[in-house]
Amino acid sequence: MRQQKPLRVVVATRLFAPEVGAAAFRLKALVDGLVEQGAEVKVLTTKLPAGGPVFKPSYRLSRWPVLRDPGGYVRGYVQYLSFDVPVFFRLLLTRADVVVSEPPPTTGVAVALSSALRRRPFVYYAADVWSEAMSAMEVPAVVKKVMGTVEGAVLRRATNVLAVSDPVAVQVAKFKVPAKRIRVVGNGVDTAVFGPKGDCAAAANPYFVYTGTMSEWQGAGIFIEALREVRSKFPDAQIRFFGQGTDEDQLKTLAERLAPGAVHFGGVVPPAEAAAWIRGAAGALVSIKPGQGYDFAKPTKIYAAAGCGTPVIFAGQGDGAALVTENALGIAAAYSVTEVAKAMGALLAAPDSDGERRSNWVIKHASLQASGRLAAAEVLRTARVSTNS
Repeated sequence: MRQQKPLRVVVATRLFAPEVGAAAFRLKALVDGLVEQGAEVKVLTTKLPAGGPVFKPSYRLSRWPVLRDPGGYVRGYVQYLSFDVPVFFRLLLTRADVVVSEPPPTTGVAVALSSALRRRPFVYYAADVWSEAMSAMEVPAVVKKVMGTVEGAVLRRATNVLAVSDPVAVQVAKFKVPAKRIRVVGNGVDTAVFGPKGDCAAAANPYFVYTGTMSEWQGAGIFIEALREVRSKFPDAQIRFFGQGTDEDQLKTLAERLAPGAVHFGGVVPPAEAAAWIRGAAGALVSIKPGQGYDFAKPTKIYAAAGCGTPVIFAGQGDGAALVTENALGIAAAYSVTEVAKAMGALLAAPDSDGERRSNWVIKHASLQASGRLAAAEVLRTARVSTNS
């Protein structure tokens, strides 16, 4: 009997391991799942910044030069297009049974057009809905409208859409994507890294930690405002930020004005280092500014904190707040300085003793490895249906 050739999968993403970020972690988990299930994988991504760590996986990894902002990140539409335009031509020259596209939607356009020309299916991995996120940003209305139109066209054109949660699937469906083409694959963290066992950061003062993206729609400034109130009772309390984002400079200015010397910005750090800071924190801070059209999001930083056993303070409403409350992962507070300060004070006053249960919940319900395998199975199913039709 003739042995069937492995299915060829190409993943197009501006961010991939060993760079740090939820998208990079999620895509690596997908690729690991694809390789585990016998696929032949090639990743088309960007050239690492100078001095980046060495990463040599078993699968093919093709990197291309890209424009980065002053902080070294591929962030902003000029930077996105510096990846999207070349990747369109790279895809035309690459053989595949199926292509996977990661946001932003501009990358989706490059994948959709090249897939149409090569007559092959593509899968859009929807970690969020970009046009909804833009509602919280100071962006001209015409840009938001154009982005919504582009995103909708890409989602409808995709053979299948992978959504990281039911709320994201609902948002995708609003673009008139048939329900049968939307698959919820879940989301999570690498529990081998974000677990209770491992190094714990040593700090002289009690602190809260914020990890990951700092964008306008998250409104992390609420924690700095609350810290000023908290320090009236706990004068040595601090906040440590790790990550980057468009709101970072504003947060630094706010910290210098309201709590000089009490808020520290550590930049982007390796996952293991972030986990160490999370384990040593009194609480992990997560926020989504209400009423910006993004209340459906369940930030990955919730799972990272809970996986390390650290209680979460979620400032906001909607699905993120429900996730924290229903699974006893910490405290869901209204997005107000007073309520957030109360939550921070409560964790400082009473040491947490529920870390093991919290970590076990993440292992069972939010393992990135498990969601990566499920996403991989859906990608390969799409490829098989296409090759057999």
